[in-house]
Amino acid sequence: MKVTAIKGFSDIFPGEVETWQWVEEQARRVFAAYNFAEIRIPVLEKTELFSRSIGETTDIVEKEMYTFEDRDRRSTETTEATKLTLRPEGTAGVVRAYVESEMYKVEPVRKLYYMGPMFRRERPQKGRMRQFHQIGAEALGRGDPFIDAEILLLLSDFLGALGLTEPSLQINSLGCAECRPQYRETLLTFLRQRRESLCDNCQRRIERNPLRALDCKEPGCIHATKEAPAIIDSLCAVCREHFATVQRLLSETQVRFALNPRMVRGLDYYCRTTFEWTSDQLGSQSAVAAGGRYDGLVEALGGPPIPGVGFAMGVERLTMLLRMKDSGAPRGPSVYVVWIGEKAREWAFPAVHRLRREGLTVEMEGETRSMKSQMRRADKLGAQAVLIVGDDELQKGHALLRDMASKQQEAIALAEIVAKLTARKAS
Repeated sequence: MKVTAIKGFSDIFPGEVETWQWVEEQARRVFAAYNFAEIRIPVLEKTELFSRSIGETTDIVEKEMYTFEDRDRRSTETTEATKLTLRPEGTAGVVRAYVESEMYKVEPVRKLYYMGPMFRRERPQKGRMRQFHQIGAEALGRGDPFIDAEILLLLSDFLGALGLTEPSLQINSLGCAECRPQYRETLLTFLRQRRESLCDNCQRRIERNPLRALDCKEPGCIHATKEAPAIIDSLCAVCREHFATVQRLLSETQVRFALNPRMVRGLDYYCRTTFEWTSDQLGSQSAVAAGGRYDGLVEALGGPPIPGVGFAMGVERLTMLLRMKDSGAPRGPSVYVVWIGEKAREWAFPAVHRLRREGLTVEMEGETRSMKSQMRRADKLGAQAVLIVGDDELQKGHALLRDMASKQQEAIALAEIVAKLTARKAS
């Protein structure tokens, strides 16, 4: 009986991996332009990190996390600190690392990004797996609206680098500790009058966190909260000015956006600016990237009162969009060497090695095959060019280079092959 993969955990095979690598390469290039540095955080953290940061009443903490007891736990221990959780998101881990290492003592302003797998026990569906992958960024130490806009510009540039112009930006403001309590009471009064129309989860949670009802995806809750008061109408003067500045900066840099007063995001740590990039090509799971400001999170995890803002995007959803538009598709070998004859094979093997050392992706056969068979193989692999060499070509001191797209070919002196193909790659 064969062993199969766990439900919701998928393999990423050659042919698809290359697209993932290209996405990651573009991310690193764009992040570097904005002076973000990579950080690598563990996939396993203490459970209390997520209950304290994400929020105990969130669906993630209540229902979706992969949590288990540490094997080293003593039988008398019952505290939550003995529980471990596979990370369901990246922000909490980055902030934990920032606080634990006391990075803020050297330089409080840090711009960090991460890549890697996350884990949530949800119902697997299109674009959403139980092991999924995110690319995210966090800007810690700045509370000004300019860094909020910079984060959104970074995302705009990254999506543009991938050739994805279809996703649209929605923004909102969740206010701050000064103005949100008043809005909370206004919303709570509204929800109490419609309690019977809310789902069981929202009925249970509205007294502790009424904003969660606005984030609920149950049809009944969406209908019941349709006329709910908007938080942007309750912002204090400072939050209004902050949000107005973000909108002005986006307009000045030609980043199109729409206001979405219902967007509260699913995590408790957000405040002020929140946002989502969405695509209607992904069905109900429309979010491509999302994030916002979290000014109280560093302090909540034991650090000083340092502000922060960040985002995460789903790699699975990005690659789905790329496949839909046939973009970012993996390219085949730069060169496929077709050899005919034993002497040609003996020449080809070290020649292929030299080309690979120059950074070219090169493939060749080891077993004797006909030229027709090797050409079919080159075509199947999507080779950009084929270098044909036989015993006769060796005697004449040249090989044939065929461009697989144009079907044009030319003779190249054997001594010039490395220089010629390297120059071709550079162009």
